[in-house]
Amino acid sequence: MSAPAVRAPSTTAAVSRARVRDAYRRRLLVLTLLLLVVAAFVTTLMAGHTFYPAGDVLRVVMGERVPGASFTVGTLRLPRAVLALTAGFSFGMAGVTFQTMLRNPLASPDVIGISAGASAAAAIAIVTFSLGGTEVSVVAIAAALGVALLIHTLAFRDGVAGTRLILIGIGVAALLDSVTSYVLSQAGEWDLQEAMRWLTGSLNGTTWEETLPAVVAVLVCGPVLLSRARDLSALSLGDDTASALGVRVERTRVTVIVAAVGLIAFATAAAGPIAFVAFLSGPIAARLTGTGGSLLVPAGLVGALLVLVADFTGQYAFDTRYPVGIVTGVLGAPYLVYLIIRTNRAGGSL
Repeated sequence: MSAPAVRAPSTTAAVSRARVRDAYRRRLLVLTLLLLVVAAFVTTLMAGHTFYPAGDVLRVVMGERVPGASFTVGTLRLPRAVLALTAGFSFGMAGVTFQTMLRNPLASPDVIGISAGASAAAAIAIVTFSLGGTEVSVVAIAAALGVALLIHTLAFRDGVAGTRLILIGIGVAALLDSVTSYVLSQAGEWDLQEAMRWLTGSLNGTTWEETLPAVVAVLVCGPVLLSRARDLSALSLGDDTASALGVRVERTRVTVIVAAVGLIAFATAAAGPIAFVAFLSGPIAARLTGTGGSLLVPAGLVGALLVLVADFTGQYAFDTRYPVGIVTGVLGAPYLVYLIIRTNRAGGSL
């Protein structure tokens, strides 16, 4: 008697197992990113020119008074670390939102002019009107929202095409960068130093007054983006496909743009336009987690990790202290060149 035939597993079962395996791998990688962010955050509180053990740091965070540590950790390091975490998460989540929606890795807020709008407005506020602190932040937030609306309006023609919006955004960014350069050329010595510190992207001298609005922005805008994660993924397939899947394309696009710009605006107002974090976070998260799910949280965690590590490196890895924006700029500029070269060789268009 011949042996009974072994039935091959069905294609559906194989696909189901592959999806479960990919989902497990994805959750594991997100958990790993979260642990790395926590480790970097704790390190920035403990280490520096003076090292404080974890017990002292925990006591300070819980509100106890610890000689020496209360000032160094509670007043200097803690608000700075919270802002680094918050700004990085905001830049990462907002950057991948634009990249997913417009289906182009170049569609980052620092490339399409939104950050340039906040920077130009801040330079004018500091140099021309001698504003500072909260006033500059309010002006930067309003400018970022206004520039985003302008770019969307100029790019809208029977819908918003990704390539058209990117090209218009690059043009607007170039114009705004020219405005910033002109304003800086007219600045006095003191105003120039203050403006350049803000424009570079720096966490030096961070206070809770600057940090809390950025935290609130994440708590408000982050859930809005997460609630639209499925619709955002559908938009990456194209407007027609998304509409066929039941997505209200224009309503979804406006909602995610407003939420993403809110994150960018408040983070930029608090920390300045930290270069390339929004640009790098999405592609890095995609490489780590693969396709098949939303990149919002992974990209946010990558952004937070980038800013925390870059700020710590800029403070203590060299003889001179460098602003966080300098360090992230050194990381991001080569990747931008590489991406443009790769796109050109592949026959794509920007």
